[in-house]
Amino acid sequence: MTGLLGLLKLFAIFFYVGLFAIGGGLVAATFMQQILVERYALLSSEKFYTMLAISESTPGPIGINLATYCGVELYGPIGGIVTTIGEVLPSLIIIMLISRFFTDFQKKAGVQAAFSTVRPATAGMVLIALVNVFFLTLLNIPQFKETLSFVDLFKIKEVY
Repeated sequence: MTGLLGLLKLFAIFFYVGLFAIGGGLVAATFMQQILVERYALLSSEKFYTMLAISESTPGPIGINLATYCGVELYGPIGGIVTTIGEVLPSLIIIMLISRFFTDFQKKAGVQAAFSTVRPATAGMVLIALVNVFFLTLLNIPQFKETLSFVDLFKIKEVY
């Protein structure tokens, strides 16, 4: 694969991976391995698994890290951009479609009632976290912990 045709084929490969890799980055990595190593032999198995290990150790989503790394390895920085866009674009399209229909869906009375309940509950949970951080960490008032024990939602054990 060389030139513009190779970049288009690479884009199509990663678009396919992004579209069908439901389940996270390791599923995407499996698709990439099957396509890039086994089907088209664009990368050696050893090279691919080295790239996977490096992608796992860098910050960020592993599937996107690996897609970018594969693109850079095969075509340089332009390849990295093409593969990253190919990997991410299906998710963006799906989210945009969902958001388009969600605006119509949210006008229904039942959905509005659910959100009117969820919003204050979410705000309350954020407020509890803020109060806990403020009094326990910033002001260092350990007695406040006993006062807030009724809002300790996850019963996190402290290690002293």
